[in-house]
Amino acid sequence: MAILFYHFLITMPMLFFFLSLVPCAHSIHFIKNRFDSDATDIVYHGDAVPSVGVAELINKLTYTCRVGSATYHQKVPIWDSSSGQLSDFSTHFSFIIDTRGLKQYGHGLAFFLAPVGFQIPLNSASGFLGLFNTSTVDSSQNQIVMVEFDSYPNEEWDPLVEHVGINNNSLASANYTHWNASYHSGDTANVWITYNSSTKNLSLLWTYQNTSNPLEKTSLSYVIDLMKVLPEWVTVGFSAATGANGERHQLLSWEFNSTLDVKETKGNTSQRTGITVGIAVSVCVVGIGVILGILFFWRRKKMMKRKGEEKMNLTSINKDLERGAGPRRFSYEDLVAATNNFSNERMLGKGGFGAVYKGYLIDMDMAIAVKKISRGSRQGKKEYIAEVKTIGQLRHRNLVQLLGWCHDKGEFLLVYEFMPNGSLDSHLFGKKSSLTWAVRHKISLGLASALLYLHEEWEQCVVHRDVKSSNVMLDSNCSAKLGDFGLARLMDHELGPQTTGLAGTLGYLAPEYISTRRASKESDVYSFGVVALEIVSGRRAIDHINDKNEMSLVEWIWELYGQGKLHLAVDRAIHMEFDEKEAECLMIVGLWCAHPDRNIRPSMSQAIQVLKFETALPNLPAKMPVPMYHVPLPSASSSEPSITNSSLDVGR
Repeated sequence: MAILFYHFLITMPMLFFFLSLVPCAHSIHFIKNRFDSDATDIVYHGDAVPSVGVAELINKLTYTCRVGSATYHQKVPIWDSSSGQLSDFSTHFSFIIDTRGLKQYGHGLAFFLAPVGFQIPLNSASGFLGLFNTSTVDSSQNQIVMVEFDSYPNEEWDPLVEHVGINNNSLASANYTHWNASYHSGDTANVWITYNSSTKNLSLLWTYQNTSNPLEKTSLSYVIDLMKVLPEWVTVGFSAATGANGERHQLLSWEFNSTLDVKETKGNTSQRTGITVGIAVSVCVVGIGVILGILFFWRRKKMMKRKGEEKMNLTSINKDLERGAGPRRFSYEDLVAATNNFSNERMLGKGGFGAVYKGYLIDMDMAIAVKKISRGSRQGKKEYIAEVKTIGQLRHRNLVQLLGWCHDKGEFLLVYEFMPNGSLDSHLFGKKSSLTWAVRHKISLGLASALLYLHEEWEQCVVHRDVKSSNVMLDSNCSAKLGDFGLARLMDHELGPQTTGLAGTLGYLAPEYISTRRASKESDVYSFGVVALEIVSGRRAIDHINDKNEMSLVEWIWELYGQGKLHLAVDRAIHMEFDEKEAECLMIVGLWCAHPDRNIRPSMSQAIQVLKFETALPNLPAKMPVPMYHVPLPSASSSEPSITNSSLDVGR
């Protein structure tokens, strides 16, 4: 026993040393519901301090020209030079800007990404927001990307209005929209920012707890390749500044998630190696050796437990599905052969959690679509399990049929029937042939029928949570087939909305779902309404009006409805060859389904009755109502958000 203990003391430091030389994988995820003075994970600079659970970014309100910032203590990976891989990331935070009843106030608050070690520049108060000064304002070496809530327009670089903007290495916003700081003064704002590495789209969405201005937009997006703007590793945080006139900036909560697993650069590795040498010597002490041994075995046990739980899930899938006559298990070799070893020529599309390939099964004499989950994607594996367990039990003519699954050799694969006409969005917005009105009307009824089955006709209520045009597939007859059940949740029919964690696609998300994170049949109905309006108009859920501005499709068509000009919303690609009565009906039903008040929305059975002219059209207000919802602070136990950008669907 003594010999074993001696070997343990000798080998554990050596093992720790060599393990330290292996490049480590990094993934950042944290949730801050409070900002306490004894916490060490947030670093405060300038006039920023933690105070009674919130971060006061400007502590000295009676002083002029002040600057404060708060940053996360760890560096965050944005891209990896060795693999050329770019990170997806999302963040959700809540804040209050209080103009204190002043007629003149400023200057605002910004969420930013900057090089590691970034410090507040000298003389960077006022409109510089603590991120630039006169020497750096026009420098191409800044490497800063920020989202600003700018409460004081500076004529040198700002538009003439207070605004929310996305800024690319500059004080001048690359894209912005009007925002009124005094109107929302003292109210809690909730902000969601997501970056999609596949589409290079940075998207922004915000809501207020008690105030809502119908003249203001609440979303923004901008295409930017962060690999060309930012270094591989960055500092993330918030900065605020005041000028001659002040205002209060309070950060209430912050959640951040980075999905990139990368290896540290050689410089960082060598630096760690030097530190490790010192540790390797010191851990020869008996007590430290024992501690390291305990930590090693504890981590190994935790890893084995996680793998065991995952294995139990997969074993459960095998047992559940192999009993019935539904989807079957495929061998990995069969799917490799069917897709020509997953060649790029067979790739149909690529998304955040993997890619989809076209294949052909010789023994079944049929074409298939194979979704291959990325090896490093934990969220993708969760969605794989959810999709197999959900869609594997469903049978409906308007649902994409799951033929089988495979989880061998560390790969996770789903096999579907092949849809020769691709996705609905590729016909509405892409380069594929335009759809006739008869086909569009058939698609809308088919999608409605699929949701009716999920919500009311199956043994349990299935809330899809990601109804959008890119998830509506078209078979050889252009019949609609709803797919992608990775975010779907099973619920009892008699239960109301359930807290599931925010997931889905901006532009298709119901306002109460964004605010409360409670998914429901009504939030699915809202998404259907948006897709219905896309089908008629040929426009995206969030559409560009000009180079600078975007507009919600629901808002635009509701405005035309109030003016009695619904016919102007019909897609010009139809060339006036459409049934005016059916088109008007589909648009009004779309607005009804996308009503800001979930209690006013119809069930899918009611919507279908109107679409089939079995009951009268609803009477909607001429002006679109303004939603008012309480926005709860994020909970550490809530699910991680999974949001994509509406204008750039990637079809996971």
